[in-house]
Amino acid sequence: MNQTEFVSLLNANPDAELRFVLPDGDVVAVHSHVTEIGKVEKLFIDCGGKPHRTVTSHLQVWEYTDTDHRLTPGVLARIFEKAAPIFGGEDYPIEVEFEQCVISQYPVKSGAVEDGKLVFTLETKHTACLAMERCGLAPGQEGEEAGGCCGGDSDEDEAKTEAEASSCCSPKAGCCS
Repeated sequence: MNQTEFVSLLNANPDAELRFVLPDGDVVAVHSHVTEIGKVEKLFIDCGGKPHRTVTSHLQVWEYTDTDHRLTPGVLARIFEKAAPIFGGEDYPIEVEFEQCVISQYPVKSGAVEDGKLVFTLETKHTACLAMERCGLAPGQEGEEAGGCCGGDSDEDEAKTEAEASSCCSPKAGCCS
């Protein structure tokens, strides 16, 4: 979802309860606080040597112990108005940064009014090789061993990857409580 649609929903529902639903279905606490709105530009080179640029409108959402705090859609829309010069009239995709065990960034998938609440549904981001042809991969083979420029092909590399995957923190694992 881009800023224009996001802010339009905020303005159309200024007094609704503002909710963010994480990809796993958990809901960010209603007393969460948007601590910043910004433009994030990422300039990078992929493993095939090609330069890329991405730009997003970034919201940092923070939960604190102040359970009486409520940010309405109308207030958030006014903050976007104040931030307008940062965006220079461009309409960037919205991403929400939220810490739950680890800091994660979630693109906003959709927004809708549900039972008097303005609910923004977040989705996950995924990594991918951006130089698949150079790495010897065809589209649809993302999960296969790559070799070449961006993948290891030793048993040791595969063992490390499996060990790292099994030690990953998930929001419901209880490791951060």
